Amino acid sequence: MRLAQARTPGLNRVRGAGGRSDGAMEPRNFNRLLQRGWDRQKFVCVGLDSDADSLPVAHLASAGVGDRIFAFNRAIVDATADLVCAYKPNSAFYEAQGPAGIEALIRTIAHIHETAPEVPVILDAKRGDIDNTNRAYARFVFDICGADAVTVHPYLGREALSPFLEREDRGIIVLCHNSNPGAREFQDLPTQRDRPLYHVVAEHVATVWNAHGNCAVMVGGTYPDAVETVRRIIGDMAMLIAGIGAQGGDLGDAIRAGLNSRRDGVIVNSSRQVIFRSAGKDFAEAARREVVALDSRIRRIRDGP
Repeated sequence: MRLAQARTPGLNRVRGAGGRSDGAMEPRNFNRLLQRGWDRQKFVCVGLDSDADSLPVAHLASAGVGDRIFAFNRAIVDATADLVCAYKPNSAFYEAQGPAGIEALIRTIAHIHETAPEVPVILDAKRGDIDNTNRAYARFVFDICGADAVTVHPYLGREALSPFLEREDRGIIVLCHNSNPGAREFQDLPTQRDRPLYHVVAEHVATVWNAHGNCAVMVGGTYPDAVETVRRIIGDMAMLIAGIGAQGGDLGDAIRAGLNSRRDGVIVNSSRQVIFRSAGKDFAEAARREVVALDSRIRRIRDGP
């Protein structure tokens, strides 16, 4: 019952993404929100990988773990919302805390929608199963949590992912080439078409799967060659670039490889390097300084030769 009480007020407030001239609220749409951010030259996505064991607990006036996570996230969001194109909470860090963690996730997304309605939320859930199971996953991600987009696995194919893909207003970000060192174990395997598997995934997402224009891909910035190749395959579609910062991805190589023909199209995620920049009471201010620095670097790279 506690989850329902935390969820309902937030979701009732966030159905719109900004007022229209007639006073009505405009329905939320991931691609539209994302493009508005790009039009304002915002490309940074802050990953809210809010591991309870890494929080600056001494500086959070909250008792329970769920309240601490939410208080931490709220401070980070309030300090950075004017700078980012998206937020990306990783579901694992919330699920690990049980009901209190899931409640903190729902409250975090509701807070973002209420205080920064132009900023979409990507739930990094990496879901993927048979279609019936995915229908339940989609309800949790979109209807319970209120996320604007979700990361999904492609391994079971388009038919299995249809419960996600049919959500025309939500973003479906398909894992294409991950950032971890072992990503090449399967993703680089040659197919019968003599192309690496991740090439085929990118092609399917950009053509067959993108019937509603709501697909995007995730590529690790630790593999700029993969970023460049995937960009050629998908055209101007959105690309989430992960692995920048703590995982060692080179920002310049990733941005230059990932920009589309309009010089946008990238969602540059940084998680631990931003949110855990300081363990002191200035943790939110430190996060803002890191986002400002990252944003400045992206702009210089984007506007350079």
